[in-house]
Amino acid sequence: MIKKSFIVVGIGSIVALTACSNKMAEEDFRNSVSPAKVSSPSQIYDEDYRGVNKEQEDFGFIRLQKTAVDNKMTNTMTPGLDREQLADVITRLSLQLPNIDDVSTLVTDEEVLVVYDTHSKDRIESADQVKKTAISVVPRYYHVYVSDNTNLSQYIENYSTLETDSPNVQSMIDKTIQEMKKSPQGRDVGSYEDENGVMQGEQMNMTK
Repeated sequence: MIKKSFIVVGIGSIVALTACSNKMAEEDFRNSVSPAKVSSPSQIYDEDYRGVNKEQEDFGFIRLQKTAVDNKMTNTMTPGLDREQLADVITRLSLQLPNIDDVSTLVTDEEVLVVYDTHSKDRIESADQVKKTAISVVPRYYHVYVSDNTNLSQYIENYSTLETDSPNVQSMIDKTIQEMKKSPQGRDVGSYEDENGVMQGEQMNMTK
C-alpha cells in the first residue's frame, strides 16, 4: 500500500513538473516573439530587452516568423520612435566629435535640426561630421539640417514644447531651417541626395 502511495505521489510530481515546464516554455516562446516589450526607450541603446544583461558589449539579435505572431499582435506592437530619446542620443554622440562643445537637437516627424558650437576653423568638416552623426541615428527618410550659429539654439528649444499638429509649427520650422542653411551643411549625402539628405524628386515636390 505504501509503495502504491509513493507511485501515485511520484506520478503526480512528474505531471506537475511537466505542466510547469510547459508553462515556462510557452512564456519563453511568447517572449521570443514579442521583442517589443521594452520597459524603457533607453533599452534600445544600452540594455538587453529582457533585463538580463545590461552590458553594452553584448550584441542585439531578434528573429521573428510571421506565422508565430498573429495580425492583432503585429498591429498593436508596431514600434514607434521616441523623438526625445533620439535627440538625446544625437546630442551625446555629437559632443564626442572633435571641436564640438555645445549641441542642441530637435527631432520632428521627418527632420532633425542640430545647432552646435565649434572652435574648429574647418566649418564644412564640422558640419559634415555632425550631420553624419545625426543621419546614423534616425531612419533614412529623415532630413538633417545643421548650423554653427548658436543664436539658433533658442529657436529650436522653443519648439520642444510643441507637437507635430500644433498650429503653424511646420511653417515656423521651415523658416528656422532656411536660417540654418546659411551655415555650412557639409557634403552631399549621396549621388541623388543633397547635403541634407533630400532626394531630387523631393526637392521638386518641396518647391511646389
